[in-house]
Amino acid sequence: MLPVTPFPATPRAARPHRRRVAGAVTAAATLALLAGCAAPASDTIGTAADEPADTSQTGYPLTIDNCGTEVTFTAAPERVVSIKSTSTEMLLALGLGERIVGSAFGDGPAAEAWAAEAAALPVLSDKVPGQEATLELEPDLVYAGWESNLSAEGAGDRPTLAALGVNSLVSPAACKGEAYRPNPLDFDEVFAEITQIGEIFDVQDAAAELVAAQRAELAAVEPAGDGRSALWYSSGNDTPYVGAGIGAPQMILDALELENVAADVQDSWSPLGWEAIVAADPDVIVLVDAAWNTAESKIGLLESNPATANLSAVQAGNYLIVPFPAGEAGVRNVEAVATLNAQLESLGD
Repeated sequence: MLPVTPFPATPRAARPHRRRVAGAVTAAATLALLAGCAAPASDTIGTAADEPADTSQTGYPLTIDNCGTEVTFTAAPERVVSIKSTSTEMLLALGLGERIVGSAFGDGPAAEAWAAEAAALPVLSDKVPGQEATLELEPDLVYAGWESNLSAEGAGDRPTLAALGVNSLVSPAACKGEAYRPNPLDFDEVFAEITQIGEIFDVQDAAAELVAAQRAELAAVEPAGDGRSALWYSSGNDTPYVGAGIGAPQMILDALELENVAADVQDSWSPLGWEAIVAADPDVIVLVDAAWNTAESKIGLLESNPATANLSAVQAGNYLIVPFPAGEAGVRNVEAVATLNAQLESLGD
């Protein structure tokens, strides 16, 4: 794994064919490739949502359009409830761990670079926290990885939280509205969220350095996929849930030069029947490792099921493993590309 060093505390066109992504990134490093987020995924109103040309301090009040909800920050948030690993690790990567008063719905172990700090965070809930428990912590921001985390059945719906003086923020990559949902997600979007969080919390220097480091790491990857076909197997036994054609799995597979067998499915993740998988006969299978559905258990299922035991990837043992938190849009996606590529190289042809 190639961990990123944390910083100290202080509507779109249809997806084009995007082979040889990492090579393109390398060439474009000198042309500021990846600069600018193309969709209104989480536009800043009156300020630049993308990477600033300088690192001047944030001017408050700062108003942003987040998944169609207008959110105004009068100052940098000081008490944050983070829901999902993606939001928690975003804050840790920017040196903002001390602002987290409660984390919830963690998807697995944190990246090595900030694992110790993550382990010391107060855990509000292993699942989506309820509104009452969330409000007891007196947060000034609830930062959620999924829109569904902010509901009356969850941490509280956004209008209710706003009426109580609590701002809410959803990872822009998880926006569901057609005008806001990245289609497809790309690394521009991922880096733009880092930049925007830096602006919201007035830590632009840390955000700019993190983006620069991740761009360099991504550019250094020499993709080993060689156009082989791949299945991104996220979860499920009777019906697999797989990485489809517009989300983080597709973005990562593109960077590896692997051809997603579910690329034509217009979703981030989607159910896909075993019959379709057998017909596609992928060369490589990416296994998402989660506590509730481990990579090891998936291998056991694939090798014991007569329908899948003869798949080319299974016969060859061509398995790649990615931690669940690294497979959702966020600060660990570049890490996922690098580590999966290293695994690909070890597979050979």
